[in-house]
Amino acid sequence: MIAQGLSRKISIATKIAALVPAFLIGLPAQWLALKLAPPLSRWMPVYFHRYVLFVMGVKVTRVGALEPGRPVLIVSNHLSWLDILVISSLLPVSFIAKSEVGEWPLFGTLARLQRSIFVERQRRGKTGEVNKKIASRLNEGDALVLFAEGTTSDGTRVLPFRSALIGAAQAATGVSGTTSYLQPLNIAYPRIGGLPTGRVNHPHLGWYGDMDLLPHLSDFLTLPNVDCQVAFLPAHVVTSQTDRKALTRQIETEIRASHAATLTGRSGPQPENTAKLA
Repeated sequence: MIAQGLSRKISIATKIAALVPAFLIGLPAQWLALKLAPPLSRWMPVYFHRYVLFVMGVKVTRVGALEPGRPVLIVSNHLSWLDILVISSLLPVSFIAKSEVGEWPLFGTLARLQRSIFVERQRRGKTGEVNKKIASRLNEGDALVLFAEGTTSDGTRVLPFRSALIGAAQAATGVSGTTSYLQPLNIAYPRIGGLPTGRVNHPHLGWYGDMDLLPHLSDFLTLPNVDCQVAFLPAHVVTSQTDRKALTRQIETEIRASHAATLTGRSGPQPENTAKLA
Protein backbone atom coordinates (compact mmCIF):
# COMPACT_ATOMS: atom_id res chain seq x y z
CA MET A 1 0.00 0.00 0.00
CA ILE A 2 2.84 2.39 0.85
CA ALA A 3 4.56 1.71 -2.47
CA GLN A 4 1.27 2.20 -4.33
CA GLY A 5 0.65 5.51 -2.57
CA LEU A 6 4.18 6.70 -3.36
CA SER A 7 3.79 5.72 -7.01
CA ARG A 8 0.54 7.69 -7.17
CA LYS A 9 2.17 10.79 -5.71
CA ILE A 10 5.12 10.53 -8.11
CA SER A 11 2.77 10.21 -11.09
CA ILE A 12 0.79 13.29 -10.06
CA ALA A 13 3.88 15.36 -9.25
CA THR A 14 5.62 14.45 -12.51
CA LYS A 15 2.67 15.46 -14.66
CA ILE A 16 2.07 18.69 -12.74
CA ALA A 17 5.75 19.60 -13.08
CA ALA A 18 5.50 19.13 -16.85
CA LEU A 19 2.27 21.17 -17.07
CA VAL A 20 3.23 24.18 -14.95
CA PRO A 21 5.68 25.73 -17.47
CA ALA A 22 3.08 25.40 -20.24
CA PHE A 23 0.57 27.38 -18.19
CA LEU A 24 3.11 29.97 -17.03
CA ILE A 25 4.20 30.62 -20.62
CA GLY A 26 1.06 29.79 -22.58
CA LEU A 27 -1.49 31.92 -20.74
CA PRO A 28 0.42 35.23 -20.91
CA ALA A 29 1.39 34.47 -24.53
CA GLN A 30 -2.26 33.90 -25.47
CA TRP A 31 -3.29 37.14 -23.73
CA LEU A 32 -0.71 39.07 -25.74
CA ALA A 33 -1.74 37.33 -28.96
CA LEU A 34 -5.36 38.34 -28.41
CA LYS A 35 -4.23 41.95 -28.14
CA LEU A 36 -1.54 42.05 -30.82
CA ALA A 37 -2.01 39.12 -33.21
CA PRO A 38 -5.62 37.82 -33.31
CA PRO A 39 -4.96 35.28 -36.13
CA LEU A 40 -2.18 33.72 -34.04
CA SER A 41 -4.45 33.63 -30.98
CA ARG A 42 -6.80 31.26 -32.81
CA TRP A 43 -4.09 28.59 -33.24
CA MET A 44 -2.13 28.90 -30.00
CA PRO A 45 -4.76 27.01 -27.95
CA VAL A 46 -4.54 24.11 -30.43
CA TYR A 47 -0.87 23.52 -29.72
CA PHE A 48 -1.23 24.29 -26.01
CA HIS A 49 -3.94 21.67 -25.60
CA ARG A 50 -2.05 19.10 -27.66
CA TYR A 51 0.87 19.42 -25.26
CA VAL A 52 -1.38 19.17 -22.19
CA LEU A 53 -3.03 16.02 -23.55
CA PHE A 54 0.38 14.51 -24.35
CA VAL A 55 1.53 15.05 -20.77
CA MET A 56 -1.67 13.55 -19.38
CA GLY A 57 -1.45 10.52 -21.67
CA VAL A 58 -4.61 11.18 -23.69
CA LYS A 59 -4.51 9.90 -27.28
CA VAL A 60 -7.07 11.44 -29.62
CA THR A 61 -8.41 9.82 -32.78
CA ARG A 62 -10.36 12.09 -35.13
CA VAL A 63 -12.96 10.64 -37.48
CA GLY A 64 -14.37 12.91 -40.17
CA ALA A 65 -13.66 16.61 -40.61
CA LEU A 66 -15.11 20.01 -39.88
CA GLU A 67 -17.66 21.26 -42.38
CA PRO A 68 -15.79 23.74 -44.64
CA GLY A 69 -18.87 25.91 -45.19
CA ARG A 70 -19.61 28.89 -42.97
CA PRO A 71 -21.30 29.78 -40.67
CA VAL A 72 -20.96 26.48 -38.77
CA LEU A 73 -22.10 25.63 -35.25
CA ILE A 74 -20.68 22.38 -33.81
CA VAL A 75 -23.14 20.52 -31.57
CA SER A 76 -21.48 18.04 -29.20
CA ASN A 77 -22.26 15.72 -26.32
CA HIS A 78 -20.44 16.49 -23.08
CA LEU A 79 -18.74 14.26 -20.49
CA SER A 80 -16.01 16.24 -18.78
CA TRP A 81 -13.72 19.25 -18.62
CA LEU A 82 -11.44 17.00 -20.69
CA ASP A 83 -13.76 17.40 -23.71
CA ILE A 84 -12.70 21.03 -24.07
CA LEU A 85 -9.02 20.13 -24.22
CA VAL A 86 -9.68 17.34 -26.70
CA ILE A 87 -11.78 19.38 -29.14
CA SER A 88 -9.44 22.37 -28.84
CA SER A 89 -6.48 20.18 -29.77
CA LEU A 90 -8.04 19.43 -33.16
CA LEU A 91 -8.82 22.86 -34.59
CA PRO A 92 -9.33 26.52 -33.64
CA VAL A 93 -12.68 26.78 -31.89
CA SER A 94 -14.43 28.77 -29.18
CA PHE A 95 -17.03 27.41 -26.78
CA ILE A 96 -20.50 28.39 -25.66
CA ALA A 97 -20.35 27.88 -21.89
CA LYS A 98 -22.60 28.45 -18.91
CA SER A 99 -21.84 31.69 -17.08
CA GLU A 100 -20.57 29.87 -13.97
CA VAL A 101 -17.56 28.59 -15.93
CA GLY A 102 -16.24 32.13 -16.25
CA GLU A 103 -15.99 32.31 -12.45
CA TRP A 104 -14.06 29.06 -11.97
CA PRO A 105 -10.37 29.31 -11.01
CA LEU A 106 -8.06 28.56 -13.96
CA PHE A 107 -10.82 27.03 -16.12
CA GLY A 108 -12.55 30.41 -16.29
CA THR A 109 -9.31 32.09 -17.33
CA LEU A 110 -8.70 29.48 -20.03
CA ALA A 111 -12.27 29.90 -21.31
CA ARG A 112 -11.93 33.69 -21.56
CA LEU A 113 -8.59 33.43 -23.34
CA GLN A 114 -10.26 31.17 -25.90
CA ARG A 115 -12.98 33.79 -26.48
CA SER A 116 -15.78 31.67 -25.06
CA ILE A 117 -19.33 33.01 -25.04
CA PHE A 118 -20.90 32.78 -21.58
CA VAL A 119 -24.61 32.06 -21.26
CA GLU A 120 -26.94 32.47 -18.28
CA ARG A 121 -28.97 29.33 -18.90
CA GLN A 122 -31.53 30.11 -16.20
CA ARG A 123 -32.56 33.37 -17.86
CA ARG A 124 -34.66 32.06 -20.74
CA GLY A 125 -35.75 35.56 -21.66
CA LYS A 126 -32.18 36.26 -22.77
CA THR A 127 -32.08 33.41 -25.31
CA GLY A 128 -32.83 35.63 -28.29
CA GLU A 129 -30.16 38.12 -27.28
CA VAL A 130 -27.59 35.35 -26.75
CA ASN A 131 -28.45 33.76 -30.10
CA LYS A 132 -27.78 37.07 -31.84
CA LYS A 133 -24.38 37.27 -30.15
CA ILE A 134 -23.54 33.70 -31.17
CA ALA A 135 -24.81 34.35 -34.71
CA SER A 136 -22.56 37.39 -34.97
CA ARG A 137 -19.51 35.32 -34.08
CA LEU A 138 -20.55 32.58 -36.51
CA ASN A 139 -20.91 35.11 -39.31
CA GLU A 140 -17.41 36.37 -38.55
CA GLY A 141 -16.17 32.89 -39.47
CA ASP A 142 -15.62 31.49 -35.97
CA ALA A 143 -16.36 27.80 -35.40
CA LEU A 144 -18.26 27.59 -32.12
CA VAL A 145 -18.92 24.48 -30.01
CA LEU A 146 -22.21 24.03 -28.16
CA PHE A 147 -22.61 21.26 -25.57
CA ALA A 148 -26.29 20.67 -26.25
CA GLU A 149 -26.95 18.54 -23.15
CA GLY A 150 -26.43 21.65 -21.05
CA THR A 151 -24.35 19.71 -18.51
CA THR A 152 -21.94 16.79 -18.34
CA SER A 153 -23.12 13.17 -18.35
CA ASP A 154 -21.53 10.09 -16.77
CA GLY A 155 -20.13 9.07 -20.15
CA THR A 156 -22.21 5.90 -20.50
CA ARG A 157 -25.10 7.69 -22.19
CA VAL A 158 -26.11 10.90 -23.94
CA LEU A 159 -28.56 13.19 -22.13
CA PRO A 160 -31.50 14.90 -23.89
CA PHE A 161 -30.44 17.90 -25.99
CA ARG A 162 -31.71 21.42 -25.45
CA SER A 163 -32.80 23.18 -28.62
CA ALA A 164 -32.85 26.85 -27.55
CA LEU A 165 -29.27 27.86 -28.41
CA ILE A 166 -29.26 25.76 -31.56
CA GLY A 167 -31.50 28.53 -32.85
CA ALA A 168 -28.33 30.60 -33.19
CA ALA A 169 -27.58 28.73 -36.41
CA GLN A 170 -30.88 30.02 -37.79
CA ALA A 171 -30.11 33.53 -36.62
CA ALA A 172 -26.81 33.29 -38.50
CA THR A 173 -28.60 32.70 -41.79
CA GLY A 174 -29.32 36.42 -41.94
CA VAL A 175 -31.37 37.37 -44.96
CA SER A 176 -33.82 34.89 -46.45
CA GLY A 177 -32.27 32.37 -48.80
CA THR A 178 -28.88 32.05 -47.08
CA THR A 179 -27.80 28.97 -45.13
CA SER A 180 -25.70 27.97 -42.16
CA TYR A 181 -24.57 24.57 -40.88
CA LEU A 182 -25.04 22.49 -37.76
CA GLN A 183 -22.44 19.76 -37.38
CA PRO A 184 -22.95 16.94 -34.86
CA LEU A 185 -19.84 15.86 -32.97
CA ASN A 186 -19.54 12.79 -30.78
CA ILE A 187 -16.82 12.52 -28.17
CA ALA A 188 -16.18 9.24 -26.36
CA TYR A 189 -13.46 7.62 -24.26
CA PRO A 190 -13.58 3.93 -25.21
CA ARG A 191 -10.38 2.68 -23.55
CA ILE A 192 -8.21 3.27 -20.50
CA GLY A 193 -4.81 1.61 -20.52
CA GLY A 194 -5.79 -0.30 -23.65
CA LEU A 195 -8.82 -1.90 -21.97
CA PRO A 196 -12.48 -1.06 -22.61
CA THR A 197 -13.77 1.70 -20.36
CA GLY A 198 -16.37 0.00 -18.19
CA ARG A 199 -19.15 1.67 -16.24
CA VAL A 200 -17.01 1.55 -13.10
CA ASN A 201 -14.19 3.52 -14.77
CA HIS A 202 -16.27 6.30 -16.33
CA PRO A 203 -16.20 8.47 -13.16
CA HIS A 204 -12.41 8.69 -13.58
CA LEU A 205 -13.02 10.48 -16.89
CA GLY A 206 -16.35 12.23 -16.56
CA TRP A 207 -16.90 15.10 -14.15
CA TYR A 208 -20.59 15.36 -13.35
CA GLY A 209 -23.13 15.70 -10.58
CA ASP A 210 -21.67 16.87 -7.28
CA MET A 211 -18.19 15.40 -7.84
CA ASP A 212 -15.38 17.40 -6.20
CA LEU A 213 -12.92 18.65 -8.79
CA LEU A 214 -9.57 18.31 -7.01
CA PRO A 215 -9.97 14.64 -5.97
CA HIS A 216 -11.26 13.91 -9.47
CA LEU A 217 -8.21 15.58 -11.06
CA SER A 218 -5.87 13.67 -8.74
CA ASP A 219 -7.45 10.37 -9.76
CA PHE A 220 -7.31 11.30 -13.43
CA LEU A 221 -3.59 12.15 -13.30
CA THR A 222 -2.82 8.61 -12.08
CA LEU A 223 -4.62 6.88 -14.96
CA PRO A 224 -2.70 4.98 -17.64
CA ASN A 225 -3.12 6.12 -21.24
CA VAL A 226 -6.65 7.22 -22.18
CA ASP A 227 -7.98 6.75 -25.72
CA CYS A 228 -10.46 9.30 -26.99
CA GLN A 229 -12.39 9.29 -30.26
CA VAL A 230 -13.91 12.43 -31.74
CA ALA A 231 -16.30 11.87 -34.64
CA PHE A 232 -17.35 14.77 -36.85
CA LEU A 233 -20.66 13.55 -38.29
CA PRO A 234 -22.12 14.94 -41.54
CA ALA A 235 -23.31 18.53 -41.19
CA HIS A 236 -26.92 19.65 -41.61
CA VAL A 237 -27.90 22.68 -43.67
CA VAL A 238 -29.98 25.21 -41.72
CA THR A 239 -32.29 27.81 -43.27
CA SER A 240 -34.87 30.20 -41.87
CA GLN A 241 -37.49 27.49 -42.53
CA THR A 242 -35.74 24.71 -40.59
CA ASP A 243 -37.70 23.12 -37.74
CA ARG A 244 -35.25 23.74 -34.91
CA LYS A 245 -36.73 21.24 -32.47
CA ALA A 246 -36.99 18.46 -35.05
CA LEU A 247 -33.40 19.02 -36.16
CA THR A 248 -32.24 18.99 -32.53
CA ARG A 249 -33.90 15.60 -32.01
CA GLN A 250 -32.30 14.26 -35.19
CA ILE A 251 -28.81 15.41 -34.18
CA GLU A 252 -29.29 13.95 -30.70
CA THR A 253 -30.25 10.60 -32.26
CA GLU A 254 -27.18 10.64 -34.54
CA ILE A 255 -24.77 11.44 -31.70
CA ARG A 256 -26.42 8.89 -29.40
CA ALA A 257 -25.97 6.15 -32.03
CA SER A 258 -22.35 7.15 -32.71
CA HIS A 259 -21.57 7.20 -28.99
CA ALA A 260 -23.03 3.75 -28.37
CA ALA A 261 -21.19 2.30 -31.36
CA THR A 262 -17.88 3.75 -30.20
CA LEU A 263 -18.18 2.42 -26.65
CA THR A 264 -19.27 -1.05 -27.75
CA GLY A 265 -16.73 -1.31 -30.56
CA ARG A 266 -19.40 -1.97 -33.16
CA SER A 267 -18.37 -1.22 -36.71
CA GLY A 268 -20.57 0.96 -38.82
CA PRO A 269 -20.49 3.67 -41.48
CA GLN A 270 -17.97 6.32 -40.54
CA PRO A 271 -17.25 9.73 -42.03
CA GLU A 272 -14.22 10.01 -44.27
CA ASN A 273 -10.88 11.64 -43.39
CA THR A 274 -9.73 9.77 -40.31
CA ALA A 275 -6.63 11.11 -38.57
CA LYS A 276 -4.82 10.40 -35.33
CA LEU A 277 -3.24 12.84 -32.93
CA ALA A 278 -1.00 11.75 -30.10
